[in-house]
Amino acid sequence: MAQILAPRTRAPDFTLPVTPDQKLSLQDLAGKPVIIAFYPADWSPVCGDQLALYNEVLPEFRKHGAELVAVSVDSVWCHAAYVQHRKLHFPLLSDFHPKGAVAMKFGAFRESEGVCERALFVLDKQGVVFWSHCSPIAVNPGADGILDALEKLDQENENVSTASRSHAG
Repeated sequence: MAQILAPRTRAPDFTLPVTPDQKLSLQDLAGKPVIIAFYPADWSPVCGDQLALYNEVLPEFRKHGAELVAVSVDSVWCHAAYVQHRKLHFPLLSDFHPKGAVAMKFGAFRESEGVCERALFVLDKQGVVFWSHCSPIAVNPGADGILDALEKLDQENENVSTASRSHAG
């Protein structure tokens, strides 16, 4: 498995296509926690289960103010068909050309197979990796790790907020 970006590392900014004429950059999500789910392929069974689970859990992610994006090396056309077929409510970003360039920056590209690792990142509001995890490619990592990281991030933000209020008084 890849050596993915570790916590306390600034996430590299990127801009990737969501549709043939629409792009999304990490900078567009600044000021919010961001969940980035790298995954191998749209139509694989494990990826389908993983993304369907995230679609179901999306309201929980959003309770923490977090935005979810998923990234694979599939084309925007493949993503468009997949989003429609699975009725997904979050963007699938295409790291198609140059193939895997963004995944490589996150240490989440499987060079030998030309696909993304099954890697998860939770970024804080400043775009710094708060939590990261890489699963074996055949294993659905579920959502528990993401939810735990978001809860810890909320607690950390609350502690910082409480500390700054007490110092201000």
